[in-house]
Amino acid sequence: MTTLDERHGDGAHGGEGPRGEVALGPAGTHGPATVPLEDPGAALPRHAGSKAANLARAARAGLPVLPGFVIPHDAAGHPVALWRAWDGLSDGGTRPLVVRSSSPQEDTEESSLAGRFASVLDVCGWPAFRTAVRTVLDSAHRPDGSTAPMAVLVQLMLTARVGGVLFGADPVEGRADRMLVSAVRGGPDSLVSGEQAGTNYWLGGRGRLLRTEPDRAEPLLTRAELARLARLARRARKVFGGPQDIEFGFDAGGRLWLFQSRPITAMAVRPPRGARLLGPGPVAETLPGQLAPLEEDLWVTPMARGLAAALDIAGSAPRRLLRTVPVVTTVGGRAAADLRLLGAVAPAHRWLALLNPAPGARRLAAAWRVGRLTAALPGLATDLVADVDRRLARIPSPAGLPGPALAAELRWTRRALVSLHAQETLAGALLREPPRSRTAAGTALPALADARARGLSDDRAVAADPVILTLTAPSLQDRGRPPRTQAQASAPAQTAAPAEAQPPAPSQDGAQRSLLNGGPKRDGAPLTAAPAPALPPREALRLRIRWVQELQVRLVREAAPRVGSGVADVTLLRWRELGAALDGGALPGDLHARVPRTASPPLPDVFRLAEGDIVVAEHRDGRGDGGRGVSGGRAVGTVWDGTGPRPEDPVLVVRTLDPALAPLLPGLTGLVAQTGSPLSHLAVLAREFGLPAVVGAVDAVRRFPSGARLTVDGTTGDVRLGDAP
Repeated sequence: MTTLDERHGDGAHGGEGPRGEVALGPAGTHGPATVPLEDPGAALPRHAGSKAANLARAARAGLPVLPGFVIPHDAAGHPVALWRAWDGLSDGGTRPLVVRSSSPQEDTEESSLAGRFASVLDVCGWPAFRTAVRTVLDSAHRPDGSTAPMAVLVQLMLTARVGGVLFGADPVEGRADRMLVSAVRGGPDSLVSGEQAGTNYWLGGRGRLLRTEPDRAEPLLTRAELARLARLARRARKVFGGPQDIEFGFDAGGRLWLFQSRPITAMAVRPPRGARLLGPGPVAETLPGQLAPLEEDLWVTPMARGLAAALDIAGSAPRRLLRTVPVVTTVGGRAAADLRLLGAVAPAHRWLALLNPAPGARRLAAAWRVGRLTAALPGLATDLVADVDRRLARIPSPAGLPGPALAAELRWTRRALVSLHAQETLAGALLREPPRSRTAAGTALPALADARARGLSDDRAVAADPVILTLTAPSLQDRGRPPRTQAQASAPAQTAAPAEAQPPAPSQDGAQRSLLNGGPKRDGAPLTAAPAPALPPREALRLRIRWVQELQVRLVREAAPRVGSGVADVTLLRWRELGAALDGGALPGDLHARVPRTASPPLPDVFRLAEGDIVVAEHRDGRGDGGRGVSGGRAVGTVWDGTGPRPEDPVLVVRTLDPALAPLLPGLTGLVAQTGSPLSHLAVLAREFGLPAVVGAVDAVRRFPSGARLTVDGTTGDVRLGDAP
């Protein structure tokens, strides 16, 4: 065990020399007891630790570093040499010192381990110095019983007028062309510990002040001092080969000092220039949940092709772009649309867009066909609906179809969905419907209420009137249940009647016979339905989209045992793989090794994709109920205050970012604090762990009680109760 022996003199100053033995290193070590920072040996991380080595390199390069020495982690026990180093630096114990950890495992390019080890400030006298060294060495002991190699850095203690943290790049925004300064009165310790939220200054690459936050904060740094900090950041970048995370201080005389320099270990992800603006809004109504690979091919691909065809016909986007960029894609299994292609957001440069002749030329070329299409579209929609209904009526029960026939029907459903989505999009854009026109959902709600009043189960209710399917989302694995009606929500729970006691669903010849007869029989009765309701063109098309999707669900469930697999495994296939297997081919050899996607939270309303398909939410003007995002990402979990049983998906909600909370970070889903700084130790660690984190969430501890569900967006700072905003 590395320790400092108790048998030393107790004099307050250095006049009474050391007595007894000092055991600084393990037995058999022969290194020097102390190494001055200006000595080349202090720049060796394996002996002096990363923190001291970085300061030694900075000092040798002429950067303003306070004088000091290092006790290497492999130092031999020379009490006289240690006492002499302390006595010389402290001027016989009259000047206070700071005793800090310096492990080879901290302040590296891979991890800062910010706040993990101890530091002791304002150390006066030999006994206090011995105690401080012992405190630092003891902090090397980990909870698992192991011990980190630990050197001790000793420097003069400076009482700073203003101190803080200087980032040579903006780690929150992920911008290498910006610098970020956060300053407080006094030294930087209260800032990095989370006790104070500093005044933030964003600087350009040459030190020009871009903005200050808070806007009306008391100025702590002058423009000249900010320019000096920018020069320090540029010099440190040159010395260390990359942007640095620097702790600094200005003394009473206005002199700038560098207290610590380490690599920025966690830069926020930034989308590449020109990344597409995506969002789930236009497609969330149809596909709200997380999709499996086969569901993507059956539902997202036809939707993307149909929307592209509609945009091409309307001249809304260049045909070359529509051929290369999907209008709808998936991110982590969740559907998202290109918002600019769909016109859901304004152009990035509105005046340039007005001057661009290309969109007008496309629309002019499309005007003639669009004008004719507007008049013909109601009839075209009626014909398409009739064609789909006739095909649905002719499809026999999937149970009686051989494998190749099942594949053929699935191919038809994908083609049908392309046409339905294209016409549904055009109908929504070109046809004017009365404000109170009939909708499929509006028709489905009373039908569902009536079916439940008659005691029908959900399956028999759908069989009686398939329009009820518009109230559910398609799913190959889960049998989507219609929502509870208002009467059910207010009435006490009742036990469902036995299937054989329920009234039979009316059996009528309808256009949806495949849906109705084709699926497996439920509740002892075949699936039959009333005739389709009369709806406006767009609503009629949307209803057929849902019916065709339901037919796909039943065809796939019938196909699963034909290919020798369960439904859950089949959903992990791509469409071409399933089609080949139904036509007599073999399943992929790696199917047994494929696993379902990890559950992911809902996508932000507007976002872009960075490298590796990382979702980066677009900043909004308002922050809602949140604060400031300090570590990008989005998560949904259960509120936990750090005490008591830990939930499976804990979102830690605390008053301040106390570094003592660092051991709790691994395994967290999110982090929310009422106070704190983006540059505090825990904020840095949260970015290293990729943990969504928000600070400055007003009254978070009271508003978000333990056990509540919480959605945290570490990019926008949005924090909301519930599983999704």
